[in-house]
Amino acid sequence: MTETRDNGTVVEAEIPIDEFALGETLSALDGVRCEVERVVAHDDGQVMPFVWMSSADADRARIETLLSDDPSVSETELLIDLSDRWLYRMQWVGQIETLVGILTKESAILAVTGSEEGWSLRTLFPDRQTLSRTYERFKENGLTLEIRNIYRLEDGQQGRLELTDEQQEALILAYERGYYDIPRETTAAALADELGITHQALSERLRRGHENLVGTALVNESGVGELVRK
Repeated sequence: MTETRDNGTVVEAEIPIDEFALGETLSALDGVRCEVERVVAHDDGQVMPFVWMSSADADRARIETLLSDDPSVSETELLIDLSDRWLYRMQWVGQIETLVGILTKESAILAVTGSEEGWSLRTLFPDRQTLSRTYERFKENGLTLEIRNIYRLEDGQQGRLELTDEQQEALILAYERGYYDIPRETTAAALADELGITHQALSERLRRGHENLVGTALVNESGVGELVRK
């Protein structure tokens, strides 16, 4: 019998803007986008990423002024100037050092992007046990790691949660409007009206969406559902 080996778990997650780097800079700009090219975490705890930055309403001078006043940054160096997009080497300080240290201890950061809405990460863990340990370390340090998706590395994009666009739209709207809160902040009828569909159509989308989420997170990925619920 051939043993099945876990070749890695890819996690897509979000971190609130006020818990990660560049919070003040990102909050002050509309249409801003950051893309981390590479993160270097030194043995002395210094976190020195290479970050692409662009903004719809700010030029380089405005961005650099905000960076110089941002408490999460102690040093910046412009490496590439493409007129509407700039690559900086930065030194992040404060709790960002702790956060990045937790992430890089047992995982590899594949992608990091930031905007005024927050930070999105894609990270590779050796297995789900290391993911659980990292998740717990975040909680112990008062940090938030909001997991959005989990799939096996070998599954690639096919391992993502299988939702139709309509199911995803209905589920996200229900979540944002407080449909799952206790007590509920909205009703199914109100959600249906906002989507422009019947109450029955909404119920069907939510039911099938829940079925797909449970099937992927709890049945196909044993142990993952418990982590997502935390």
